[in-house]
Amino acid sequence: MQGSANLNVMIKAARKAGRSLVKDFREVENLQVSMKGAGDFVSKADTTAEDILKEELLGARPSYGWLGEERGEEPGQDPTRRWIVDPLDGTTNFLHGMPHWAVSIGLEHKGEMVAGVIFDPAKDEMFYAEKGKGAWLNQSQRLRVSGRSKMIEAVFATGLPFGGRPDLPATLQDLARLLPQCAGVRRWGAAALDLAYVAAGRYDGFWERGLQPWDMAAGIVIAREAGAFVEPVREGRDIFADRGVIAVNDPLSGPFIKTIRDQA
Repeated sequence: MQGSANLNVMIKAARKAGRSLVKDFREVENLQVSMKGAGDFVSKADTTAEDILKEELLGARPSYGWLGEERGEEPGQDPTRRWIVDPLDGTTNFLHGMPHWAVSIGLEHKGEMVAGVIFDPAKDEMFYAEKGKGAWLNQSQRLRVSGRSKMIEAVFATGLPFGGRPDLPATLQDLARLLPQCAGVRRWGAAALDLAYVAAGRYDGFWERGLQPWDMAAGIVIAREAGAFVEPVREGRDIFADRGVIAVNDPLSGPFIKTIRDQA
């Protein structure tokens, strides 16, 4: 797909940050240090990658606002546009030497996600989309959600709360209702890639609570442009305010969304 100037800037920035992270990933795989030391190393990799993204994205569009996981929020001269960035989605995987993590860049215009890039450097997979132009993988592969229509044949993905997070009981209830109906549930630890995988038809659906805007921003537009229904977990709310997202193909949208939202 021939992308816009903004999309080309996003792809270039993602690749540059990805190269930095790959270099650090080779080091973290060999770290034999305390958890604190390893965590500090990954934090440095995170912030270095975000600095690269900020330099590239704001260098190209200095008037846009900024929302990043590491550097927080900065308003821009143009109040209608902002970059929403996660320099390293899947930090725990990165820390443990597991090659499943990504750079995520979303572009918001007037409160709506209009472009997204999710780059998985370990697998050299670049997922990207612009509103109204479809979703794509690498140079030429058009992304479309799966066509599965039976819950018992479907594989879904989610995130499992850790460290005593308050959404654990609700997630366990979700699993109790969903697991008897489907072919399996996966937890791979990177929400941006989960959304990209729904877009690619690798998962039939995904849901997760307790997310931040940078976890979802790019994936929302990529999944929608691939044909997914993308909604907040709690009906009628804004996805970012709700901090929860459901993404699923059309044939399964009814039963899957009902299962996740049914807290009776």
